[in-house]
Amino acid sequence: MPIESIWSYAPDLGDVQGRDLTGYTVVASDGTIGHVDRQADHHGMRHLVVDTGVWVFGRSLLVPVGVVAALEAGERRLTVSCTRAEVKAAPRFRTDSETMDPDYLTAVGDYYYRLPPHESPTG
Repeated sequence: MPIESIWSYAPDLGDVQGRDLTGYTVVASDGTIGHVDRQADHHGMRHLVVDTGVWVFGRSLLVPVGVVAALEAGERRLTVSCTRAEVKAAPRFRTDSETMDPDYLTAVGDYYYRLPPHESPTG
């Protein structure tokens, strides 16, 4: 799988490309992470900014859309193909300007790309 795929939705997710995912609950393989605060596509690196609430001390996380494994539009929920600990260990997101910083986005993409594969959610 080429690294560019980390910035693109999986083809089997259907018509997610133009969908507004703001407010969707984000779930990892082992529990809830938070909710989508906003979506962005800077430098061809499509990603979600996830508000974690109190789970990670009120901090937001940046998640490339390539880790979205399932989307349940009716329940406004999306599942990512990693664990809560893996998401928490990703390069720290500090300021909104980082969503436009190609070096930061590259570091995030490299991190998620190198994660070991997980079982796809069954549904």
